[in-house]
Amino acid sequence: MLSYRTAGESHGPTMLAFVDGLPAGLRVDTAFIDAELARRQAGYGRGARQRIEHDRVRVLSGVRQGVTLGSPVVLEVQNADSRLDDPVKTPPVHRPRPGHADLAGSLKWSTVDCRGTLERASARETAARVAAGALARLLLREFGIETFGFVRGAIDASFEPDVRIESLADLRARRDASEVACPCAETGARIVAHIHRAKIERDTVGGTVEVHVLGVPPGLGTCVQWDERLDSRLAAAVMGIQAFKAVEIGLGTGCAMRFGSQVHDPIAFDAVVAASPSLGFVRATNNAGGLEGGMTNGMPVVVRGTMKPISTLLRGMPSVDLGTHEAVESTYERSDISAIAAASAVAEHVVAFEVARAFLAKMGGDSMDEVRAHHAATVQLARAVHGDAGR
Repeated sequence: MLSYRTAGESHGPTMLAFVDGLPAGLRVDTAFIDAELARRQAGYGRGARQRIEHDRVRVLSGVRQGVTLGSPVVLEVQNADSRLDDPVKTPPVHRPRPGHADLAGSLKWSTVDCRGTLERASARETAARVAAGALARLLLREFGIETFGFVRGAIDASFEPDVRIESLADLRARRDASEVACPCAETGARIVAHIHRAKIERDTVGGTVEVHVLGVPPGLGTCVQWDERLDSRLAAAVMGIQAFKAVEIGLGTGCAMRFGSQVHDPIAFDAVVAASPSLGFVRATNNAGGLEGGMTNGMPVVVRGTMKPISTLLRGMPSVDLGTHEAVESTYERSDISAIAAASAVAEHVVAFEVARAFLAKMGGDSMDEVRAHHAATVQLARAVHGDAGR
């Protein structure tokens, strides 16, 4: 079963991702992983640390001559700003920030110093998750599955995306040209203006990100157990990103505002596209976000996440000194005004990992040759049962 764990602190020597369950024979493109790590560092409103770190991946195990061995793969992203053991540069933190893990962690671990909590709770940890997700994307691409993550909106600026495989290259180019990873130029400009205002007012800005997964075959995930439903795992993966407070799939909360006839996606069959991953079953709409009953249905998977404004404010917020219980302003730790562009890259990669996990659960094998054979046999069987009906 494909899985990963991460290790490392924000100002420790390194961030690590331990990836287990990849088949042997997958070519590892470290330049691709580095490019995705760079996306995680980009965006208008990022703080000074992004000028210090220049994230690059090092493969420590599980790969020989650029190809996976089938054993665990350990990926490292070193921290240039490594000062965790320096009591002057990383002093104790006694004034917890509202909205951050500071107070909850101090209560959990029975300490008046928030430093230990914030070092691990920091979004710096997502560098390891992006590295693991980029590795998963290399697997998915072998089978024509593509992911696309972007910023959909912030404050009162948003747009309705139209993501199609035919326009994916153009959408990626427009996203990557945007200061806030938004493929809609008008919406992106309005988001930049909001972040600029927040910078002046010493405030912060969150937003909404969206991930589309295209070319996904039907039948990934399951309805058999709640914790193996793909929608359940996707929701957990996105909610697990630092500062995320809501996750939606497809129409999401909009389902509550409509009758069933306006929500469920009518099914039709089109013999012209019978060779596609959908096996010819088509929908005029995709309110389900490509998932029904915890399983992919052949339509693109669409996941949306809401990131709250970052909890470190230059202006500070009312707090309490954990040592004296006196009313104080919260501690300022070097941070961002907005990290929504980076969050879109993180969301894309945690979603990709869960889709890859579900893909291997259905099509897996010890080697890439086995996975390809299993995938081909599964598609052939599915077409024999469904694709040729009525011919």
